[in-house]
Amino acid sequence: MRRKGWIQFATLCWSIYVAGWNDGTLGPLLPRLQEVYHVGYAVVSLIFIVNCVGFLTGASTYLYLTDRFGFGKMVVFASVVAMVGFSLESSAPPFPVYVVGYYFSGFGMSFLDAGSNAFLASLSGDTSTKMGIMHAIYGVGAMCAPLVSTQFARFRRWSFVYLVHIGLTLINAVLEILAFRFKSQEDCLQETGQLPPEKTKESEEGVNKYKQIFRLRAVHLMAFFIFTYVGVEVTIGGWIVTYVITERSGGPNSGYISSGFFGGLTVGRIALLWLNKKIGEWRVIFLYILICLGLELVVWLVPDLLSGAICVSFVGFFLGPIFPIVMNHAGMVLPPELISGGIGWIASFGAAGAAVFPFITGAIASRTSIASLQPLLIAMMGLLLVIWAFVPRARVDVK
Repeated sequence: MRRKGWIQFATLCWSIYVAGWNDGTLGPLLPRLQEVYHVGYAVVSLIFIVNCVGFLTGASTYLYLTDRFGFGKMVVFASVVAMVGFSLESSAPPFPVYVVGYYFSGFGMSFLDAGSNAFLASLSGDTSTKMGIMHAIYGVGAMCAPLVSTQFARFRRWSFVYLVHIGLTLINAVLEILAFRFKSQEDCLQETGQLPPEKTKESEEGVNKYKQIFRLRAVHLMAFFIFTYVGVEVTIGGWIVTYVITERSGGPNSGYISSGFFGGLTVGRIALLWLNKKIGEWRVIFLYILICLGLELVVWLVPDLLSGAICVSFVGFFLGPIFPIVMNHAGMVLPPELISGGIGWIASFGAAGAAVFPFITGAIASRTSIASLQPLLIAMMGLLLVIWAFVPRARVDVK
């Protein structure tokens, strides 16, 4: 049973690695996309919007589809859908077709993201360390991807970078088949010796799970928080290369700054686990956000490329632990039966933030300049502080 549990955990880690790889690829490619397709900041930002629509479609139907067809079947199906998107993108088609590819990849990645988080948060006992490790592996994927996409951005066949995505996602589909064997989440958990989650009183009375989830104030607060948090993370990862090239006269190697950001994200999720437990996960988020605010002020106000690059890496370091803390906190405060659906809903808002804020940044930059990136990030981080203050600390009851 123990061995089976570790196999499932390793598979979830690979899935989240693939999701991280996908998220980390685009930043260094944006300048090349603008050059190849002759589009400005606002138009190229449509990629984020279409990707968001795909992610929202997947995350908002996650609970229904996994309840109906089973977790094991749907994660394999989602991997296949993602590969369809990557196949479209790898052919360097006309820009509208290239953007449509992001709908399919967004749908597929939503299941890898929401599914991995929901499955892990549903485990009994303290999952904070496993959650931190899994999301550190997301950071490894997001850190490695810019190293590769920066090189491909210089090639004539720049779009072949998506062939790497296809290979990674194909491996993921095979691992999911071997680990979960097309079974439901409850069956997979029972194989590791875990009892099925206790039903809520409303479920016993026949109340729909979606209705129960939407009644929970904690779900909407965490969803709004993740909406803003993921917006910050993806905006930095997606636009920092363009900002450095334009505002700090960075050269063709500026894409590595994006790797530095995601590298910091990775290290922070492991290195700060002890601090999370010492201070308390709910409280430590305020500390991390305040530190990130100070670092962003340095990036904005100190016109130096090297100090800016170092600060961006440390922003990733202190920003990194926040997402796994929130996912773990959701598992602690939500009723056990509603964790999967609740986290799926929270993740769908994260996808919206990953599209809305980078798009707003591109739209503002097209009217003014990419220098608007830093004040926008600082405002978003300030909003995070306010939202988190209202998130409950203890498990909520479903009446």
